[in-house]
Amino acid sequence: MITDLPFENVYRHGFARVAACTIPVAVADPATNADAVLDSARACDAEGVSVAVFPELCLTGYAIDDLVMQDPLLDAVETALERLVLASADLLPVLLVGAPLRHGNRLFNCAVVIHRGRVLGVAPKAYLPTYREFYEHRWYARGDDQAGQHIRVAGETVPFGPDLLFDAVDVPGLTVHAEVCEDVWVPIPPSSGAALAGATVLANLSGSPITIGRADDRNLLSQSQSMRCLAAYVYAAAGQGESTNDVSWDGQTMIYEGGQLLATTERFPDGPRRSVADVDLDRLRQDRLRQGTFDDNRRTTSPVFRTVSFELAPPAADLGLRRAVDRFPFVPDDAARLAQDCYEAFNIQVSGLVQRLQAIGNPRPVLGVSGGLDSTHALLVIARAMDRMGRPRSDILTYTLPGFATSEKTKGNAIALATAVGATIEEIDIRPAATEMLSRMGHPFASGQPVHDVTFENVQAGLRTDYLFRLANQNNGIVVGTGDLSEIALGWSTYGVGDQMSHYSVNPGVPKTLIQHLIRWVISSGELSDDTVRVLQAVLDTEISPELVPAGQDGRMQSTEDRIGPYNLHDFTLYHVLRFGFRPSKIAFLAAHAWKDPDAGAWPPGYPEGERPAYDLVTVARWLDVFLKRFFGFAQFKRTAIPNGPKVSPAGSLSPRGDWRAPSDGNARPWLADLHASVPQAFRGD
Repeated sequence: MITDLPFENVYRHGFARVAACTIPVAVADPATNADAVLDSARACDAEGVSVAVFPELCLTGYAIDDLVMQDPLLDAVETALERLVLASADLLPVLLVGAPLRHGNRLFNCAVVIHRGRVLGVAPKAYLPTYREFYEHRWYARGDDQAGQHIRVAGETVPFGPDLLFDAVDVPGLTVHAEVCEDVWVPIPPSSGAALAGATVLANLSGSPITIGRADDRNLLSQSQSMRCLAAYVYAAAGQGESTNDVSWDGQTMIYEGGQLLATTERFPDGPRRSVADVDLDRLRQDRLRQGTFDDNRRTTSPVFRTVSFELAPPAADLGLRRAVDRFPFVPDDAARLAQDCYEAFNIQVSGLVQRLQAIGNPRPVLGVSGGLDSTHALLVIARAMDRMGRPRSDILTYTLPGFATSEKTKGNAIALATAVGATIEEIDIRPAATEMLSRMGHPFASGQPVHDVTFENVQAGLRTDYLFRLANQNNGIVVGTGDLSEIALGWSTYGVGDQMSHYSVNPGVPKTLIQHLIRWVISSGELSDDTVRVLQAVLDTEISPELVPAGQDGRMQSTEDRIGPYNLHDFTLYHVLRFGFRPSKIAFLAAHAWKDPDAGAWPPGYPEGERPAYDLVTVARWLDVFLKRFFGFAQFKRTAIPNGPKVSPAGSLSPRGDWRAPSDGNARPWLADLHASVPQAFRGD
């Protein structure tokens, strides 16, 4: 983190803005092409771009055949490079420009790396295609044997070879490697070794004429290389102006990060185009830390690279954020992807339960139903498990256990749903037993005082679970837990003989923000009766509540989110803590961008249009403070003792036997210190 930059600046939070540029090319005219490069470079500078990648041989054109061996043309290339170097002195971006260069007895197809008035180095193309329409061996030498060399360019001697890394000393994690077109098409691209040696931004300067399907191939290669190398892959292909003697060009540009497409441009453009995106260097660093096999691969391949250092000096202005940030990182915005995720999540839950039931003698599932999201979804999972095992749904023993604050609406929904699904349903009023326990304890509520403290709440929560365990004993059953990933993260459960405990849990891998979409997905299957759909919709429309405290004088029921905060924000934080280990200050920065404008960006399909909230930075930080205190400073002792349940999200689970292992006596102080120092206005009361 660059702490001397303002909070609003993307470079402070571990991002680096990169661009993949395609330009109109004038065949065999380096001076005109240098003008085009400079025009795009200046536009990138105005946008705060740190790395700008241009196409292969863009100073001459790729398809100039034997003209590339003419001295007047090669002299013009040298002159154009000198001009680019001079003009770059006042520009922010590192420019990666394609040019043919003479070296020794041969000509090389090169990526020339220029920054602030000097050539940092030159990377020659390692692998030359000489098949089908390609004929590069006729003109160029392979650069794969040039490691450790130097070359004379623009009046200075600079490092030359495929073994160069360009490291920004003032932007932690920004290390660039350049390869040229065909280099990424071979089984082990040069960028693979570069990534193992520390490169995070892998640039490909490409010519690549277009044929049917080749754009998909390039996407696949770039996506795969970015994923396997845990890196950003910045790809720029030649376009308008190239010779069309026998081929054509589409000017494809794209930026991938860890397998995710961040930006791309239209193909076959009628002028210059560029993909611009903010690459998350923190994410790449964290992925490499977590995936230990990445560095193990380095140990066995032993890549040797030279590092050329430079100072970027990123601007201190508020540059905005040039990447999409999902409001709901657990919930895709794309309808087809959301349907696939729901299909997989639901079937992971069902298959896990089926395996557990069959492994222990096919007991009867025992479930407490409240009319809330979690128990409703658990019932749908159990019902599908019964179908898969060929067992009657009447084997599902469901119980509604009304307490002092249970509403007729939620109780009615629970009974109606269980009936519609075909489960066995019974009602057991826990109020007499709770009153007896409170009386024996000498609690003020038993003598008529309206004291609704944590003891009052947990007596009810504990009795419900106690009944369920004893009912499971009585009926050869197991208690199926309903607590979800979000509640486990926040410690929002009653420990021990309470809703924290069960024989087996089906929801611990599913966050609260995804459960509602899973229920909608089940509705959309078309397999449910009208009565079942009606009840499910009623559950979706009910405010989340533990229903342990009676309604206030205004008649409003106890609200979970009023007490612990919106699950929208907590799930956002949970994802970035669990998946990437991000600093709270960065999470606040991302959340504020994601949630500041409800009319900007995409929402998951089915999310009610009239219920789309917005949160400013101060609101984000205050609820983030709550999350950090609960997640790091309080809730781990409950997570340490949670029952078995399936992992669902690739972001991780909170099982102490799986993704998350932490001491029960930890604290939140380092996380809170980072947040409070970065967003002080949220905690001063101003």
